[in-house]
Amino acid sequence: REVIALLKRERQQGRAPLSHGGVLGQVWRGDHGHQAGLARLLPALDVQPLDETLGRKAGVLLGAAGSTDVIDAAVVVLSRDGDDILTSDPDDLQALARAAGRHLELIAV
Repeated sequence: REVIALLKRERQQGRAPLSHGGVLGQVWRGDHGHQAGLARLLPALDVQPLDETLGRKAGVLLGAAGSTDVIDAAVVVLSRDGDDILTSDPDDLQALARAAGRHLELIAV
């Protein structure tokens, strides 16, 4: 619910929260009752494909950071300086952000 509230605030401020299909795969468990809030928000999200181009960029970042989580790396690749990122693993994302030379606000959820 906390995450849904944050996403709604972003939309109300005219920003389309950006993510990629791999992140959706980490949180989506089917169109059941407990997914209803997320299902309602999906049309408002800008969900990018985790395609060959993004995968390659994420792989380069993983090599630079000495990390292995391609989902997190792709999030950082899509980010811009100053972006807020919701994450359950702020330490991993911080290392990836440093390797990418990005200054990100990591919000633990």
